[in-house]
Amino acid sequence: MSKDWTGNKKAIFTSLGASNHAQGKRESNDYYATEPRAVELLLEREKFCNNIWEPACGEGHISKVLLAHGYKVLSTDLVNRGYGSGGIDFLKAGGPSSVDVCFRGGVFDIITNPPYKYALDFCKKAFRLIRPKQKIAMFLRIQFLEGQERRQFFTVFPPARIYVASKRLNCAKNGDFKTYSNNRAICYAWFIWEKGTFGEPVIRWIN
Repeated sequence: MSKDWTGNKKAIFTSLGASNHAQGKRESNDYYATEPRAVELLLEREKFCNNIWEPACGEGHISKVLLAHGYKVLSTDLVNRGYGSGGIDFLKAGGPSSVDVCFRGGVFDIITNPPYKYALDFCKKAFRLIRPKQKIAMFLRIQFLEGQERRQFFTVFPPARIYVASKRLNCAKNGDFKTYSNNRAICYAWFIWEKGTFGEPVIRWIN
């Protein structure tokens, strides 16, 4: 299996039409790395396209698990944290043709744990990027179900499935699992969308 993209960052940056406007507060407040077990549990329940874009890759906690399971992963992030391609703003990325440099035919799924305050923006952007029948998987707080604006989004784009962690999974602040290994006060869930699929969401439990 081929390695994750680590070279030719300029080419990817240009292709995606991204810009680098990293802000200190955004990095320190919004980077909560995903416990790898959460990805393992997701893959026990869901099958994805061979090509996956992880647009908030951080230090690669999600990407590395996907790679280990044989997926081809494009790992990018607004902030360069030493993994994948930094300086790429997912919210300003172009359309499906913009990732043809990595995925022939522009067919890919999107799996990520987005910065929570931009989570809805990530969901909306993901729907504009992927093609019909492709999947989006977002690792989010269960509170993402709340809110009038998100309710409007769910009415138009209902999740196909929501996997709630019955035993808490961990997201470590700034990727520091040693310090925040017991920070399990928040309930997380995987939200799964399939573009073009409508109906009432199915709620299931993991962990």
